Amino acid sequence: METVTAIRQLCDHVGQTVRLRGWVYHSRPGGKITFLVLRDGTGLCQCVIEKNDASAGFYDDIKRLAQESSLEVTGTVSADERSTGGFEVRVSDARVIHPARDYPITPKAHGIEFLMKHRHLWFRSKRPWHVLRIRSTVVDQIRRFFNDNGYVLIDTPIFAPAAGEGSQTLFKVDYFGEEVYLAQTGQLYLEAACMAHGKVYCFGPTFRAEKSKTRRHLTEFWMVEPEIAFASLDDVLNVAEDFICSIAERVLRDHRDELVELGRNLEDLQAIKKPFYRVTYSQAAELLRGPKSKALLESDLKEKSIRLGELDQRITDLESTAKSGSASQWAKDKAAAEAIELREERSELQEQIGNIPHHIELAQNFEWGGDLGGSDETIISRLHDRPVFVTHYPKHCKAFYMREDRSDERVVENFDLLAPQGFGEIIGGSAREEDYDRLLARINHEHLPQADYEWYLDLRRYGSVPHGGFGLGVERTVAWLCGLKHIRETIPYPRMMGKFYP
Repeated sequence: METVTAIRQLCDHVGQTVRLRGWVYHSRPGGKITFLVLRDGTGLCQCVIEKNDASAGFYDDIKRLAQESSLEVTGTVSADERSTGGFEVRVSDARVIHPARDYPITPKAHGIEFLMKHRHLWFRSKRPWHVLRIRSTVVDQIRRFFNDNGYVLIDTPIFAPAAGEGSQTLFKVDYFGEEVYLAQTGQLYLEAACMAHGKVYCFGPTFRAEKSKTRRHLTEFWMVEPEIAFASLDDVLNVAEDFICSIAERVLRDHRDELVELGRNLEDLQAIKKPFYRVTYSQAAELLRGPKSKALLESDLKEKSIRLGELDQRITDLESTAKSGSASQWAKDKAAAEAIELREERSELQEQIGNIPHHIELAQNFEWGGDLGGSDETIISRLHDRPVFVTHYPKHCKAFYMREDRSDERVVENFDLLAPQGFGEIIGGSAREEDYDRLLARINHEHLPQADYEWYLDLRRYGSVPHGGFGLGVERTVAWLCGLKHIRETIPYPRMMGKFYP
């Protein structure tokens, strides 16, 4: 018996007989010949089954198979650029493993809410298949970068006794009668580890109880956090720059076809080269209040309003076709499916148009001292064609552990890295305050319970050194690399406010 061949390996088996196992992605049955697109988890392949004496024992069974039925086929491989995947298999034998019926995610369009409710099945469709394979590569490259550059993996706890970031975003947990929290970050624990190993990182799930429903927020996400001893802010920025370049290069190298399928502009990713732009928070504030910011948003408003009018007319035409008595059923179904997609786009567009005047007002009236909001980050990132570091934020709007700038104690030595094309923050980091007295003063100023941080203060009592690090959100990074509008597509099972099924 032939060994099972993966569809991705068909290029090595042209002219040979192979055995494939998979699921029916699409079928076009006929009286004398049936075309079936098989998927096996590694790719798609067209299988051709002719009705003849050799196929008499299985042809009718295969012809009746519905979408997502599982089967095994044996046949000869030929190259065919017109076929799905570039190869075709002429089937000589086939066996049904399990016939499926009434698969809910059909080739027609479905709304995003329906697809998210059926996330466990939507995995099988091409779009999430591409996205999650790119995510897998991003995760692999993250580990490769740090492992190959001398970092030690340190697994930090998910149960934490105190806040690592703002206390307002903590998930409380009853821990055998004591109140603890799901970890917002592994950073504080990593600081202890970097004093032992020099360069360390942690990588795992992170939890933020933010009551936000924006396209950039999840309540559970994955974050990688390196921490480096004897490092200045510039040292950390340089590591972050090299890190992002390595991820972008790997994804472009390994997933060019998938990116094209997702509609990603490859030239945008090819532009991810050093050096990245570097601006201070104060310079960013000037950009927001400047004429380029206002002109950008006014242009958006004009373009989106034109597009909204086009959508309204197109949806009206499609709805008319769907109700037409003279149109074929195929044409009606196609029109109805397209209308679903366009109504969703229209809904998002209406919300964006409604928000633009407010975003213009926020940008034009931005005052020094406030944190950058999502719309502010979007504007700044869209004004640059490569990632941009924004550094030295006001001290009072940042975490207690960030190092005070010794030349201007109004600000701290921190940074956010904003991805271009409006995707916003994907990294946040800083130099850490190494001075015991200054750190204790910040803890007291923030009214944090000193007893909870005595172990953290120990790091400044015994051999403190300059050090720093950052955290990169995997989902935001994947959304940027894939050009996705919403972060919920980048994680297998998204957890958002009010969304935790399946």
